[in-house]
Amino acid sequence: MIVIAGSGSDNLVDTSAWSTLEKEIYLQKKNSTSTYAYDSYDELRFELTLRSNIVSAARALLASKADFASFRKSRCNWKYWIRTEQGGFQLRPNVPTSAAIRDIFISGGLYAFECATAMVIVLYKAMLDTIGEARFNELYSDLLLYDWNYDTDLHLITMDTNDESYSGDILYFKNPDVSLDTPEWQGENVVKLANNLYYGHGIGNKTEQQMISELNDHRKPNSNQSAYLKNQVTYPDYKFLAQLFASGASERPYRFQPQLLNYQTVATIGSLNYLRV
Repeated sequence: MIVIAGSGSDNLVDTSAWSTLEKEIYLQKKNSTSTYAYDSYDELRFELTLRSNIVSAARALLASKADFASFRKSRCNWKYWIRTEQGGFQLRPNVPTSAAIRDIFISGGLYAFECATAMVIVLYKAMLDTIGEARFNELYSDLLLYDWNYDTDLHLITMDTNDESYSGDILYFKNPDVSLDTPEWQGENVVKLANNLYYGHGIGNKTEQQMISELNDHRKPNSNQSAYLKNQVTYPDYKFLAQLFASGASERPYRFQPQLLNYQTVATIGSLNYLRV
């Protein structure tokens, strides 16, 4: 269910001007047995807008024709990015961040990267489309795109799904018995587009079973351990970001300091660990 502070419920929410996807996400959360609490109507709208833009950005990245590649073989447009020795992309000095992110979607053929970097690119494009160019350039300067080495201002959260996820969430298909010849297929980070439809960089838009089938083609000989969808979900801290942009704050969002927070264990996506709330 959805609860909005001050109203006790969401019965008065007018969804007539929302997109079809925003309405779908809203109804799914409203009908859930879990409780989703929002401090204001604007906070709810921010999340739905950003989720919708994440889905749009994932579809746009697929349409861009950007290639899949390991870090060793990654490539980028030198006009906007400097390729690091590790295969990441460092924003060039004096280049607007918004222009560099947009170029990935415009000049996709000049780019190649692996699936975790693709997820971060999708998130940045969605943020750009949500908050606008001026705020984006102010808040997300000096980017390094490399695996899940995201700009921590995105403030990502990873937690167990409890079999509940929504469009715009990032999930992970794990291939525990991956072939030693193709270690890059040890798993696939994906954006949930709709019920049972996911975007994975290098694989495309596939159902859950199709994603699993693709990964199973890259297992050790005679393996009988299938790939599977992990019971975890990653998403931006919508509440924090909504409050930040509503306040008009000019400072960058605070950096994560996990040693100061009472979070329990961690979850792993790609090569990095994240806090589980």
